[in-house]
Amino acid sequence: MDAITGSSLRMIKFNDEFCFSPSLNKISRSISKFQSKFSCMASGSSISSAAGVTQPLKLTGDSFIRPHLRELSPYQPILPFEVLSTRLGRKPEEIVKLDANENPYGPPPEVFEALGQLKFPYIYPDPESRTLRGALAEDSGLESEYILVGCGADELIDLIMRCVLDPGDSIVDCPPTFTMYEFDAAVNCARVIKVPRKMDFSLDVQRITEVIEHEKPKIIFLTSPNNPDGSVISDEVLLKILDLPILVVLDEAYIEFSGLDSKMGWVKKHENLIVLRTFSKRAGLAGLRVGYGAFPLSIIEYLWRAKQPYNVSVAAEVSACAALKNPVYLEKVKVALVQERERLFKLLKQVPFLNPYPSYSNFILCEVTNGRDAKKLKEDLAKMGVMIRHYSNKELKGYVRVSVGKPEQTNALMDCINRLS
Repeated sequence: MDAITGSSLRMIKFNDEFCFSPSLNKISRSISKFQSKFSCMASGSSISSAAGVTQPLKLTGDSFIRPHLRELSPYQPILPFEVLSTRLGRKPEEIVKLDANENPYGPPPEVFEALGQLKFPYIYPDPESRTLRGALAEDSGLESEYILVGCGADELIDLIMRCVLDPGDSIVDCPPTFTMYEFDAAVNCARVIKVPRKMDFSLDVQRITEVIEHEKPKIIFLTSPNNPDGSVISDEVLLKILDLPILVVLDEAYIEFSGLDSKMGWVKKHENLIVLRTFSKRAGLAGLRVGYGAFPLSIIEYLWRAKQPYNVSVAAEVSACAALKNPVYLEKVKVALVQERERLFKLLKQVPFLNPYPSYSNFILCEVTNGRDAKKLKEDLAKMGVMIRHYSNKELKGYVRVSVGKPEQTNALMDCINRLS
């Protein structure tokens, strides 16, 4: 590395590449940023032979792929009905699917009617999703100019990272939590600083504060209720974190089941807060991929510039709008799932090798005790046609998560568990 000083610019040579800094006191910062970006650039394309002659490498397709992506482990999604049906040798309707926190009641009947009457599927969708954003404004009480819609909240998580993070920047993740934050950070060549939750799954606010002060991360992702344990973040804790110099992304995918109000309106008074929501859980539209977020006006302007123009399909927008037209149905389904959650919790507590955690969501996390193996429990139930979630990561290796289903699905689950006891 060499620094070459000119009349107004300082040129820094690093690994035979050059970058520029307007002053000497910015050289070290430029080097650091350049090193971070360099690590995400393509690798060299030639080799030296024993005789010292440079020879071109054989061209392969993966040589075009960014180096950090070649090392990326793929996200592990939940298997769909079709795949499960083939693997288990059962018809889809014979499978009790309690592994992905889906809404077992599905969307309101208006959704099926709207899809059946779809008039212009051959026309590109509205790039601003105006009709849906207007309906969301009425539903949430927040003006539509603060709202952005995405192809699921997952798209918005990635969009936020692409707009905020440079290669080498950091995010704060608080595991165990939704693993998409860590995955998208890896895709965007960002560093993940993990601040594990306490034994009761509450946030370690003191440690978060220390990390933000010393490491200068740009974003912290918080989930309330948290997936996979179902705990919520108090207003007091959230305000403490909002006082820190960091962008706070609050994921409220399961807020409807908590009995708490959404923080969407808070974006009008907190410039560093983004709130994400979804139609997957509340309205049973997981298969159509519709998510949305509330953003400060100073931030949303740039996300509009960077997002894909036709990211929400005609079918998705029509379905979401139709679902919002039947709030009575949505409320009825929510109440049914909350009531079933309480019944499921009591039943799981009676199982001698399970320790369920109280939940404010549509799932219950259980510690598997008494020497039983959590992974084997999941596999044994799968053989019986009942799907629950097991995690391979170290924080949750001895746990399983059970989604709340209909009463008959709870009955089937408990019958199979009792047969394994």
